[in-house]
Amino acid sequence: MNNPQTLDKSDFERLSQFRYRLRCFLRHSEDICRRYGLTPLQYQLLLHLRGFHGRDWATVGELAERLQSKHHGVVALVDRCEQLSLVVRRQGREDRRQIEVHLLEEGVNRVTQIAEAHQPELRHLQEETPFPGWHKST
Repeated sequence: MNNPQTLDKSDFERLSQFRYRLRCFLRHSEDICRRYGLTPLQYQLLLHLRGFHGRDWATVGELAERLQSKHHGVVALVDRCEQLSLVVRRQGREDRRQIEVHLLEEGVNRVTQIAEAHQPELRHLQEETPFPGWHKST
């Protein structure tokens, strides 16, 4: 550590509260995903596809970055989602070596339901731990 900074008790309290709220949110999210028949990782894959900036699909490499996972792990995850008829692979339009992953109708339905079920807990997290760029719902 090049810049030693002394943390005081209140810094640790804020960090502890943040980690606690984050873990509560994640546990709640895991429960919601299971209720809709998906694993949390499957939901995250669908979420990143639905929320990918500027288009409705992503490459396996882009998904690996968003999920902070290894390429081969994302390939296996896409396999499982494909078996559930949530996504489909297509050869890249611009670079035929790349594989595009697209949501199917069932994937759109499932990610929408799960995202909607997350809204109350997201509002609660936002109230307790405001982040820049988040706007409180009225």
